[in-house]
Amino acid sequence: MDQKIIDLYDEYTHRPLPRRVFLERLAVLAGSAAAIPAILAQIEPNYALAAEVPDNDSRIATERVTFQGATGDVRAYLARPKLAEKAPSVVVIHENRGLNPYVEDVTRRLAVAGFVAMAPDLLSPLGGTPQDPDRAREMIGQLDPDKTVNDLIAAMSDLMAYRYSNAKVGAVGFCWGGGMTNRLAVKAPDLKAAVVFYGPSPDPALVTTIKAPLLLHYAGLDKNVNAKVPAYEEALKQAGKSYQLFMYENVNHAFHNDTSAERYNKEAADLAWNRSVEFLKKNLA
Repeated sequence: MDQKIIDLYDEYTHRPLPRRVFLERLAVLAGSAAAIPAILAQIEPNYALAAEVPDNDSRIATERVTFQGATGDVRAYLARPKLAEKAPSVVVIHENRGLNPYVEDVTRRLAVAGFVAMAPDLLSPLGGTPQDPDRAREMIGQLDPDKTVNDLIAAMSDLMAYRYSNAKVGAVGFCWGGGMTNRLAVKAPDLKAAVVFYGPSPDPALVTTIKAPLLLHYAGLDKNVNAKVPAYEEALKQAGKSYQLFMYENVNHAFHNDTSAERYNKEAADLAWNRSVEFLKKNLA
């Protein structure tokens, strides 16, 4: 697929562009409106593909839970190893489309890897993640980032007290959730590890408060997010923080999301995932 189409889609999902404007520009790039349905089928998420680990996998237990957040009751999806008495815990922070089947599948993958994993629905204050992903994106823009971070800190506290947790909690976030993972690392001294997948960088002036070791994954073609990475990395170096940064060349933003055929890159996704699991095990053991 033409990289210009992928770049337009990323602009649509993150700027964001109104869908009408996106489709008008897409028709120009595609050469005709008739080509649009086939393009959308390849580039937009197809959550039917989010089943690497099914909900009824015999190795894990899953449930819908609610915890008391800073904004009130926050709903979440939780998965854990079925046979483990105590396991390290991970907060899974969703993209700007809310708590969807892809994020739930990632949560189950972490459970299979040996973690208690909980994915909060951070749109809970607004009624929860809707079926329409574009509506979810609009709702994300209505959230107060500081209050959202406080909801994530509450999720950490809930996991620390959870009967199957070893009380050591890390976080992994994707896209918007990667940015929130950075914010959480800045604000939560009890966070033991943070994994960021192509998330917006925090204010470099704030990195001095980060206590958790960081694992940062970026996509080489992701011009928007990558523009602020050098200043972030320089601040981390100057502050003497523990971090690893990997730039995956020739892949797009959201390369880990296997429900978006044109942006997903299996080689990069598998490598980043294996690095993340190893990193979390090392720092949360």
